[in-house]
Amino acid sequence: MSSTANFLDVLRRNGHVLDSQARLAPLSGGVSSEIYLVEDGEKRFVVKRALPKLRVKDNWFADVSRNASERDYIACVSRMMPGTVPQLYFSCPGEGYFGMEFLDQSFTNWKDLLLAGQLRIRHAELAGNILGEIHRRTACADGLRSQFDTTANFHQLRVEPYLLTTGARHPALQAIFDAEARRIEATREALVHGDFSPKNILISGDRMVLLDCEVAWYGDPAFDVAFLLNHLFLKSLYHARKALELEAMVDVFWRAYVRNCSNADANQMEKRLVPLLLMLLLARVDGKSPVEYLTSRKQEFIRTFVHQHLPSPPDSVAEMCDIWFPAIVASDLTEGNA
Repeated sequence: MSSTANFLDVLRRNGHVLDSQARLAPLSGGVSSEIYLVEDGEKRFVVKRALPKLRVKDNWFADVSRNASERDYIACVSRMMPGTVPQLYFSCPGEGYFGMEFLDQSFTNWKDLLLAGQLRIRHAELAGNILGEIHRRTACADGLRSQFDTTANFHQLRVEPYLLTTGARHPALQAIFDAEARRIEATREALVHGDFSPKNILISGDRMVLLDCEVAWYGDPAFDVAFLLNHLFLKSLYHARKALELEAMVDVFWRAYVRNCSNADANQMEKRLVPLLLMLLLARVDGKSPVEYLTSRKQEFIRTFVHQHLPSPPDSVAEMCDIWFPAIVASDLTEGNA
Protein backbone atom coordinates (compact mmCIF):
# COMPACT_ATOMS: atom_id res chain seq x y z
CA MET A 1 0.00 0.00 0.00
CA SER A 2 1.31 3.48 -0.89
CA SER A 3 2.15 6.08 1.73
CA THR A 4 -0.77 8.16 0.44
CA ALA A 5 -3.22 5.28 1.00
CA ASN A 6 -1.73 4.62 4.43
CA PHE A 7 -2.17 8.25 5.41
CA LEU A 8 -5.76 8.25 4.16
CA ASP A 9 -6.42 5.27 6.45
CA VAL A 10 -4.91 7.25 9.35
CA LEU A 11 -7.22 10.17 8.65
CA ARG A 12 -10.23 7.85 8.49
CA ARG A 13 -9.27 6.09 11.71
CA ASN A 14 -8.97 9.42 13.52
CA GLY A 15 -12.30 10.68 12.23
CA HIS A 16 -10.93 13.45 10.04
CA VAL A 17 -12.13 11.90 6.77
CA LEU A 18 -15.67 10.51 6.54
CA ASP A 19 -16.52 9.86 2.88
CA SER A 20 -15.75 6.34 1.63
CA GLN A 21 -14.65 7.81 -1.70
CA ALA A 22 -12.35 10.45 -0.16
CA ARG A 23 -9.12 11.13 -2.04
CA LEU A 24 -5.69 12.53 -1.21
CA ALA A 25 -3.65 14.36 -3.83
CA PRO A 26 -0.03 15.34 -3.07
CA LEU A 27 0.65 19.06 -3.34
CA SER A 28 3.95 20.52 -4.38
CA GLY A 29 5.66 22.69 -1.82
CA GLY A 30 8.63 22.69 0.48
CA VAL A 31 11.19 20.03 1.21
CA SER A 32 10.30 19.33 4.81
CA SER A 33 6.74 17.94 4.89
CA GLU A 34 4.12 15.84 3.17
CA ILE A 35 1.28 18.09 2.05
CA TYR A 36 -1.99 16.73 0.64
CA LEU A 37 -5.21 18.15 -0.74
CA VAL A 38 -8.06 16.12 0.75
CA GLU A 39 -11.36 15.79 -1.08
CA ASP A 40 -13.83 14.39 1.44
CA GLY A 41 -17.27 14.51 -0.14
CA GLU A 42 -18.03 18.21 -0.64
CA LYS A 43 -15.26 19.29 1.70
CA ARG A 44 -11.77 20.23 0.50
CA PHE A 45 -8.91 20.91 2.90
CA VAL A 46 -5.16 20.47 3.28
CA VAL A 47 -3.33 18.15 5.66
CA LYS A 48 0.34 18.56 6.49
CA ARG A 49 2.70 16.06 8.13
CA ALA A 50 6.36 16.74 8.93
CA LEU A 51 9.15 14.55 7.52
CA PRO A 52 12.07 13.42 9.71
CA LYS A 53 14.53 13.85 6.81
CA LEU A 54 14.25 16.82 4.49
CA ARG A 55 14.30 16.37 0.72
CA VAL A 56 17.63 18.04 -0.05
CA LYS A 57 21.00 16.85 -1.35
CA ASP A 58 22.75 17.04 2.03
CA ASN A 59 21.71 14.93 5.03
CA TRP A 60 19.35 17.17 6.94
CA PHE A 61 17.27 15.75 9.79
CA ALA A 62 14.78 17.54 12.03
CA ASP A 63 12.42 16.64 14.85
CA VAL A 64 8.87 16.11 13.56
CA SER A 65 7.51 17.86 16.68
CA ARG A 66 7.91 21.03 14.59
CA ASN A 67 4.48 20.19 13.14
CA ALA A 68 2.96 21.17 16.49
CA SER A 69 4.96 24.43 16.49
CA GLU A 70 3.56 25.26 13.06
CA ARG A 71 0.02 24.57 14.19
CA ASP A 72 0.54 26.72 17.30
CA TYR A 73 1.95 29.61 15.23
CA ILE A 74 -1.05 29.51 12.91
CA ALA A 75 -3.42 29.50 15.89
CA CYS A 76 -1.59 32.41 17.54
CA VAL A 77 -1.45 34.64 14.47
CA SER A 78 -5.03 33.78 13.51
CA ARG A 79 -6.25 35.13 16.84
CA MET A 80 -4.38 38.40 16.33
CA MET A 81 -4.75 38.85 12.58
CA PRO A 82 -7.52 36.66 11.09
CA GLY A 83 -7.00 35.81 7.44
CA THR A 84 -3.22 36.28 7.56
CA VAL A 85 -2.76 32.51 7.97
CA PRO A 86 -4.96 29.60 6.83
CA GLN A 87 -7.86 28.62 9.05
CA LEU A 88 -7.10 25.58 11.22
CA TYR A 89 -9.60 22.71 11.16
CA PHE A 90 -8.08 19.96 13.34
CA SER A 91 -4.79 18.56 14.57
CA CYS A 92 -3.36 15.27 15.74
CA PRO A 93 -0.09 16.00 17.60
CA GLY A 94 0.47 12.33 18.42
CA GLU A 95 0.72 11.45 14.73
CA GLY A 96 2.32 14.71 13.63
CA TYR A 97 -0.25 16.28 11.32
CA PHE A 98 -2.94 18.95 11.16
CA GLY A 99 -5.67 20.04 8.77
CA MET A 100 -6.24 23.54 7.46
CA GLU A 101 -7.97 25.71 4.88
CA PHE A 102 -7.31 24.98 1.21
CA LEU A 103 -6.33 28.14 -0.66
CA ASP A 104 -7.51 27.64 -4.21
CA GLN A 105 -6.34 28.81 -7.62
CA SER A 106 -7.37 32.39 -6.88
CA PHE A 107 -4.15 32.61 -4.84
CA THR A 108 -0.73 33.04 -6.44
CA ASN A 109 2.62 32.20 -4.90
CA TRP A 110 4.73 35.33 -4.37
CA LYS A 111 7.95 33.56 -5.35
CA ASP A 112 6.41 32.59 -8.69
CA LEU A 113 5.41 36.20 -9.29
CA LEU A 114 8.90 37.47 -8.46
CA LEU A 115 10.64 34.92 -10.67
CA ALA A 116 8.28 35.87 -13.50
CA GLY A 117 9.38 39.49 -13.12
CA GLN A 118 6.11 40.74 -11.61
CA LEU A 119 7.73 43.06 -9.09
CA ARG A 120 4.85 44.77 -7.33
CA ILE A 121 5.60 47.35 -4.67
CA ARG A 122 2.27 46.68 -2.94
CA HIS A 123 3.30 43.11 -2.17
CA ALA A 124 6.47 44.28 -0.43
CA GLU A 125 4.45 46.75 1.61
CA LEU A 126 1.91 44.13 2.68
CA ALA A 127 4.67 41.75 3.75
CA GLY A 128 6.42 44.45 5.79
CA ASN A 129 3.19 45.48 7.49
CA ILE A 130 2.23 41.90 8.39
CA LEU A 131 5.65 40.93 9.71
CA GLY A 132 6.05 44.15 11.67
CA GLU A 133 2.66 43.74 13.31
CA ILE A 134 3.33 40.12 14.30
CA HIS A 135 6.64 41.07 15.88
CA ARG A 136 5.20 44.13 17.63
CA ARG A 137 2.20 42.29 19.05
CA THR A 138 4.21 39.32 20.31
CA ALA A 139 7.16 41.22 21.78
CA CYS A 140 7.97 40.64 25.45
CA ALA A 141 5.24 37.99 25.82
CA ASP A 142 6.28 35.53 28.52
CA GLY A 143 3.56 33.04 27.62
CA LEU A 144 4.68 32.85 24.00
CA ARG A 145 8.32 32.72 25.07
CA SER A 146 7.48 29.57 26.99
CA GLN A 147 5.16 28.07 24.35
CA PHE A 148 7.65 28.58 21.53
CA ASP A 149 10.78 27.56 23.42
CA THR A 150 11.91 25.72 20.29
CA THR A 151 15.58 26.63 20.01
CA ALA A 152 16.54 22.99 19.37
CA ASN A 153 14.20 22.93 16.37
CA PHE A 154 15.47 26.31 15.16
CA HIS A 155 19.03 25.00 15.45
CA GLN A 156 18.22 21.93 13.32
CA LEU A 157 16.34 23.85 10.63
CA ARG A 158 18.14 27.19 10.49
CA VAL A 159 21.29 27.64 12.55
CA GLU A 160 23.05 24.42 11.54
CA PRO A 161 22.13 24.25 7.81
CA TYR A 162 22.39 27.98 7.13
CA LEU A 163 25.00 29.40 9.48
CA LEU A 164 27.22 26.60 10.78
CA THR A 165 27.38 24.64 7.51
CA THR A 166 28.09 27.74 5.44
CA GLY A 167 30.72 28.96 7.88
CA ALA A 168 32.47 25.59 7.81
CA ARG A 169 32.61 25.79 4.01
CA HIS A 170 34.22 29.27 4.19
CA PRO A 171 37.00 28.99 6.79
CA ALA A 172 38.01 32.66 6.44
CA LEU A 173 34.55 33.66 7.68
CA GLN A 174 33.79 30.75 10.00
CA ALA A 175 34.41 32.63 13.24
CA ILE A 176 31.85 35.28 12.21
CA PHE A 177 29.24 32.65 11.35
CA ASP A 178 29.86 30.74 14.58
CA ALA A 179 29.55 33.91 16.67
CA GLU A 180 26.28 34.78 14.94
CA ALA A 181 24.93 31.29 15.63
CA ARG A 182 25.62 31.76 19.34
CA ARG A 183 24.17 35.28 19.38
CA ILE A 184 20.95 34.45 17.60
CA GLU A 185 20.22 31.37 19.72
CA ALA A 186 20.57 33.51 22.86
CA THR A 187 18.08 36.19 21.72
CA ARG A 188 14.42 36.09 22.91
CA GLU A 189 12.39 39.09 21.76
CA ALA A 190 9.34 38.14 19.66
CA LEU A 191 7.55 35.35 17.81
CA VAL A 192 9.58 34.43 14.72
CA HIS A 193 8.11 32.71 11.66
CA GLY A 194 11.50 31.26 10.73
CA ASP A 195 10.80 30.78 7.01
CA PHE A 196 9.39 34.16 6.03
CA SER A 197 10.13 33.94 2.33
CA PRO A 198 8.13 34.57 -0.86
CA LYS A 199 7.68 30.84 -1.50
CA ASN A 200 5.67 30.67 1.73
CA ILE A 201 3.39 33.60 0.92
CA LEU A 202 0.21 33.37 -1.15
CA ILE A 203 -1.54 36.44 -2.54
CA SER A 204 -5.09 37.02 -3.72
CA GLY A 205 -5.95 40.66 -4.27
CA ASP A 206 -5.04 42.42 -1.04
CA ARG A 207 -5.08 39.23 1.03
CA MET A 208 -1.63 37.91 1.84
CA VAL A 209 -1.43 34.53 3.61
CA LEU A 210 1.60 33.08 5.41
CA LEU A 211 2.38 29.37 5.12
CA ASP A 212 5.04 26.89 6.32
CA CYS A 213 5.77 28.26 9.77
CA GLU A 214 7.18 25.01 11.16
CA VAL A 215 10.38 26.79 12.23
CA ALA A 216 8.31 29.00 14.58
CA TRP A 217 10.42 30.13 17.54
CA TYR A 218 10.39 32.84 20.17
CA GLY A 219 13.65 34.53 19.36
CA ASP A 220 15.26 37.23 17.26
CA PRO A 221 12.81 39.05 14.94
CA ALA A 222 15.77 40.26 12.87
CA PHE A 223 15.96 36.74 11.47
CA ASP A 224 12.56 37.02 9.73
CA VAL A 225 13.42 40.45 8.35
CA ALA A 226 16.81 39.31 7.05
CA PHE A 227 15.28 36.14 5.59
CA LEU A 228 12.77 38.07 3.49
CA LEU A 229 15.25 40.76 2.48
CA ASN A 230 17.65 38.03 1.44
CA HIS A 231 15.13 36.73 -1.08
CA LEU A 232 14.58 40.20 -2.52
CA PHE A 233 18.34 40.67 -2.86
CA LEU A 234 18.66 37.25 -4.53
CA LYS A 235 15.84 38.07 -6.95
CA SER A 236 17.60 41.33 -7.82
CA LEU A 237 20.59 39.28 -8.91
CA TYR A 238 18.39 36.84 -10.82
CA HIS A 239 16.66 39.80 -12.54
CA ALA A 240 19.85 41.80 -12.85
CA ARG A 241 18.36 44.02 -15.55
CA LYS A 242 15.59 44.96 -13.09
CA ALA A 243 17.81 45.38 -10.06
CA LEU A 244 16.62 48.90 -9.33
CA GLU A 245 12.98 47.73 -9.21
CA LEU A 246 13.97 45.24 -6.53
CA GLU A 247 15.81 47.99 -4.67
CA ALA A 248 12.53 49.90 -4.48
CA MET A 249 10.82 46.79 -3.07
CA VAL A 250 13.51 46.41 -0.42
CA ASP A 251 13.02 50.03 0.61
CA VAL A 252 9.22 49.74 0.79
CA PHE A 253 9.32 46.46 2.74
CA TRP A 254 11.77 47.86 5.30
CA ARG A 255 9.84 51.13 5.70
CA ALA A 256 6.57 49.25 6.19
CA TYR A 257 8.18 46.98 8.76
CA VAL A 258 9.76 49.77 10.84
CA ARG A 259 6.45 51.63 11.09
CA ASN A 260 5.74 49.05 13.78
CA CYS A 261 8.98 49.83 15.66
CA SER A 262 10.31 52.76 17.63
CA ASN A 263 13.26 54.52 16.01
CA ALA A 264 15.55 53.14 18.71
CA ASP A 265 14.36 49.57 18.11
CA ALA A 266 14.73 49.90 14.34
CA ASN A 267 18.25 51.30 14.65
CA GLN A 268 19.25 48.58 17.07
CA MET A 269 17.85 45.87 14.79
CA GLU A 270 19.75 47.17 11.74
CA LYS A 271 23.06 46.64 13.51
CA ARG A 272 22.46 42.90 13.64
CA LEU A 273 20.25 42.67 10.57
CA VAL A 274 22.78 43.58 7.89
CA PRO A 275 25.54 41.13 8.93
CA LEU A 276 22.91 38.38 9.15
CA LEU A 277 21.63 39.30 5.67
CA LEU A 278 25.15 38.94 4.28
CA MET A 279 25.48 35.52 5.90
CA LEU A 280 22.13 34.36 4.55
CA LEU A 281 23.09 35.46 1.04
CA LEU A 282 26.10 33.18 1.18
CA ALA A 283 24.05 30.42 2.83
CA ARG A 284 21.70 30.28 -0.14
CA VAL A 285 24.71 29.49 -2.31
CA ASP A 286 26.83 27.24 -0.10
CA GLY A 287 24.56 26.12 2.76
CA LYS A 288 22.32 23.06 2.83
CA SER A 289 19.46 24.78 1.02
CA PRO A 290 20.88 26.62 -2.03
CA VAL A 291 18.48 28.47 -4.31
CA GLU A 292 17.96 26.80 -7.65
CA TYR A 293 17.76 29.82 -9.96
CA LEU A 294 21.22 31.46 -9.91
CA THR A 295 23.88 30.77 -12.53
CA SER A 296 27.39 29.88 -11.41
CA ARG A 297 28.59 33.40 -12.21
CA LYS A 298 25.91 34.94 -10.03
CA GLN A 299 26.76 32.52 -7.24
CA GLU A 300 30.38 33.65 -7.50
CA PHE A 301 29.25 37.28 -7.36
CA ILE A 302 27.66 36.54 -3.96
CA ARG A 303 30.74 34.76 -2.65
CA THR A 304 32.99 37.64 -3.63
CA PHE A 305 30.60 40.28 -2.27
CA VAL A 306 30.15 38.58 1.11
CA HIS A 307 33.86 37.91 1.60
CA GLN A 308 34.53 41.56 0.84
CA HIS A 309 31.87 43.12 3.10
CA LEU A 310 31.02 40.73 5.95
CA PRO A 311 34.19 41.44 7.98
CA SER A 312 33.16 45.13 8.09
CA PRO A 313 29.46 45.23 7.20
CA PRO A 314 27.35 48.28 6.34
CA ASP A 315 25.54 49.91 9.28
CA SER A 316 22.05 50.02 7.78
CA VAL A 317 19.75 48.54 5.15
CA ALA A 318 20.13 51.74 3.11
CA GLU A 319 23.92 51.48 3.18
CA MET A 320 23.72 47.82 2.16
CA CYS A 321 21.54 48.83 -0.80
CA ASP A 322 24.00 51.57 -1.71
CA ILE A 323 26.70 48.90 -2.10
CA TRP A 324 24.78 45.90 -3.47
CA PHE A 325 22.66 47.39 -6.23
CA PRO A 326 25.37 49.56 -7.86
CA ALA A 327 27.63 46.49 -7.83
CA ILE A 328 25.03 44.58 -9.88
CA VAL A 329 24.53 47.48 -12.28
CA ALA A 330 28.29 47.89 -12.72
CA SER A 331 28.81 44.21 -13.44
CA ASP A 332 28.21 42.46 -16.73
CA LEU A 333 25.56 40.23 -15.10
CA THR A 334 22.79 42.33 -16.63
CA GLU A 335 23.69 40.96 -20.05
CA GLY A 336 21.88 37.91 -21.42
CA ASN A 337 21.66 34.99 -18.94
CA ALA A 338 24.93 35.73 -17.19
